[in-house]
Amino acid sequence: MLRFIVRRLLLLVPIILGLSILIFLWIRALPGGPTQALLGERATPAAVARIRHQLGLDKPIYKQYWAYVRTTASGNLGVSISSRRPVTTEIRERFPATVELAFSAMIFALFVGLPLGFFAAKRHGTTFDHLSLVGSLIGISIPIFFLAIILKYIFAVRLGWLPSVGRQDVLIDAEHPTGFYVLDGIVTWNWIAAWDAVQHLILPAIALGSIPLAIIARITRASALDVQNEDYVRTARAKGMSPGIVDRRHVMRNALLPVVTIIGLQVGLLLGGAVLTETVFAIPGMGSWLAQAIFNRDYPVIQGGVLFLAIVFVFVNLIVDISYGFLNPRIRVS
Repeated sequence: MLRFIVRRLLLLVPIILGLSILIFLWIRALPGGPTQALLGERATPAAVARIRHQLGLDKPIYKQYWAYVRTTASGNLGVSISSRRPVTTEIRERFPATVELAFSAMIFALFVGLPLGFFAAKRHGTTFDHLSLVGSLIGISIPIFFLAIILKYIFAVRLGWLPSVGRQDVLIDAEHPTGFYVLDGIVTWNWIAAWDAVQHLILPAIALGSIPLAIIARITRASALDVQNEDYVRTARAKGMSPGIVDRRHVMRNALLPVVTIIGLQVGLLLGGAVLTETVFAIPGMGSWLAQAIFNRDYPVIQGGVLFLAIVFVFVNLIVDISYGFLNPRIRVS
């Protein structure tokens, strides 16, 4: 198993290097530039040249990339052009909000999607199965921002059951040592702050987790249908095993392999899809931060933020590969 993990870790080096090249070239290919964002449309050529020299944008592209690699390898992602703050500092402040939202959305998708897909497979061809297919199709089709606005209007505006914006009530006095508001409320024994943070996460998590929920439910149903017709499942049932043991040991464990792949991919998509959800619910996370940086043409923020999220996505898929080895020993042997 150790050799399997080491091989996967070695593959990360060319992947991350390729990501850095693609992100660097993509940023340089964007229309406009930071000089226009800083100086406006009426900037003089002399002022533009001065700003480009200060930012190093007048150097050859390979020198810019080499300087970018050196600073990034040292842990320095640059300084934001708009706020004049280090990019790493802003990532530390905003990344916990995005992780908390994505984690909550994935928990919601898993706790609803896995049982829904499994029971739909067990009741194949029944009304429950057809309703689950229709529901999953609706979940995939509804845009995240539209569902977020509908949820916000019904449960926050009309019914007043849940908060509609932010991560926590401004009237609550709470400490945030980690940046994860729910965890902070638990470790500081501030249960009011923890429960308030959970309430602020419910609507955004449902909106963001609707698409992963539908995909997980459909993949779980299809995978469980394939597995429960395999010879080893029929043999286990013929031996007199109880249906519960057959489902746990044989059906669910083997049906989880494609589901694990989907979960890994959806985690990365949740980090990127949080842009719309964070905007609708006014959550100060990575998504809204990067969206604002794109409008401001803030090169260091876009480069550092996108590269950071890409590396997180790569490591999530590494964890998925390792979990494959535990779920199916044939994979790590091959």
